[in-house]
Amino acid sequence: MNSDRFHALDEFYFKLLREVANGDNPSQRKLSGKLGLSLGKVNFIVNSLIKKGLIKAEHFKNSNNKLAYMYILTPNGINQKIELTQRFLRNKMDEYEALKEEIEVIKKDIAETNGTDLNLPV
Repeated sequence: MNSDRFHALDEFYFKLLREVANGDNPSQRKLSGKLGLSLGKVNFIVNSLIKKGLIKAEHFKNSNNKLAYMYILTPNGINQKIELTQRFLRNKMDEYEALKEEIEVIKKDIAETNGTDLNLPV
């Protein structure tokens, strides 16, 4: 996770670390719904983050008398979340700039083809 490139798995790690950092202690099922991922994928990511030492899982009894887990960011997890947040933001800003350029090219093409100028906000 230390390269400058931001991959899809990094985005899943980032989003899950962000949810854990929020302190709501959602179940994997709730994380699945919130992140738009399958329950199996969330389980894979949670286990991967535990193996990497970025989060830890502690048992607790929930209100339904079932054994559940509380996910907690480790100090290393906090540092990794900061790094992923910076890379995620940089990646989204790069995507935004690329989209702005593409929109300008398309608007120019339309103007040249139709002889009209599109005054769409960018």
